Amino acid sequence: MNIAPGKNAVSNIPFDEARVDRLMEEAGIDVLLATSKHNTQYLLGGYKFIFFAAMDAIGHSRYLPIVVYEKGGPDHAAYIGNRMEGGEHQNNPFWTPTLHAACWGTLDAANLAVEHLQKIGKAGARIGIEPGFLPSDAYTLIRKALPDAKLLDATDMLERMRAIKTDAELEKLRIASELITDSMLATIAWAREGTTKVEMIEQLRREETNRGAHFEYCLLTLGSSHNRAASPQAWKKGEAMSIDSGGNYHGYIGDLCRMGILGEPDAELDDLLAEVETVQQAAFSKVRAGTLGGDMISHAEGVLKQSKVAPYTDFFAHGMGLITHEAPFLMTNHPVAYEGTYAAKPLEKNMVLSVETTMLHPTRGFIKLEDTLAVTESGYVMFGDRGRGWNRGGTAELVSKGAAPSPGLPSELRRAIRGNPTSPPRGEEVPAPAPVSSPPRGEGGRKAAG
Repeated sequence: MNIAPGKNAVSNIPFDEARVDRLMEEAGIDVLLATSKHNTQYLLGGYKFIFFAAMDAIGHSRYLPIVVYEKGGPDHAAYIGNRMEGGEHQNNPFWTPTLHAACWGTLDAANLAVEHLQKIGKAGARIGIEPGFLPSDAYTLIRKALPDAKLLDATDMLERMRAIKTDAELEKLRIASELITDSMLATIAWAREGTTKVEMIEQLRREETNRGAHFEYCLLTLGSSHNRAASPQAWKKGEAMSIDSGGNYHGYIGDLCRMGILGEPDAELDDLLAEVETVQQAAFSKVRAGTLGGDMISHAEGVLKQSKVAPYTDFFAHGMGLITHEAPFLMTNHPVAYEGTYAAKPLEKNMVLSVETTMLHPTRGFIKLEDTLAVTESGYVMFGDRGRGWNRGGTAELVSKGAAPSPGLPSELRRAIRGNPTSPPRGEEVPAPAPVSSPPRGEGGRKAAG
């Protein structure tokens, strides 16, 4: 399906056009060729094609979605996609005036992008590309077909574009975090003595899927081990568990870590988790709009340095949203390979941070908390802020026995144990049910709130 632009074709642009144009101007870019799934999703207002949600490969090539956006010229925008995406457009039209739903691989997609650039008079323009997400055969075709064009790396510009979240994006991130947290707490409560890591990870996958999230990974440790890979290792009485999971809700990431214990934590475990929490709280205390990102990092690192657990404990913070590590980039090569370009810049309202403190204790194992914070003018809002202490394993069976609830259980399980599944405890907010259907196109990247 090929649809050429018509009169008054542009409407409902799903992002802050003026802000994107300004960022392009600062980067010296005339026209964008966005080719990563996360940036095409953002520029299309939250849309991604379900057929290639899990894998890009097909035949001898791969799926290559391309959004063409000209600075100051939304009427020249185009989306180049797979042939089957014509049906997507019929049901829920793309905002771009031009659609080429005609491709099966990288070369036909790149060729259509070249033709479109020539048609709109940008064959010799400064074209922003994503080098890490543009296959070499597609790059070579574009380079040869447009010899007068200057191909520029648009990665930083696109990261800055996504750094400040909209209200719709914040809500998706909140829901993702809530779903992941509840799934982890339910999995801890379900697991018991003898349950293996493989079984726990599979149970977590089910919990996340049943709640409407898309499971991506689980990193899990038991006892004194620091190995987070799946294995037949079984949970033993008195052992700690760390469960770190990432999943997404309509493309937006939930990435948190919580701790479990089979039995009751001893004094040493209580003390060790308290040390981790102290570092987390130190970081939280500096999170607000206007604070330099590096000041938050240095304050938390300073508190950690004074702790008795410093020799085997690490602090880390990073931005998150459509991907697990995105702007603001606060630390350099720690451990992910990128520059901490936001350390000297102020945090801004509606940025979203992942804050994590990880202890590799020589005998008690892997002890970690990871939390998600949205920056506000006066501080922050935490997403999925439950279960940050020791959550008891093997307690799910208590529901059928009518025993007292564990404080680590999700709120809906605690209410069920109390025999009142509909009324929340006093002061506890009733979460809205998470919809599992796709949102209307255009909600994923609208103008930033505030």
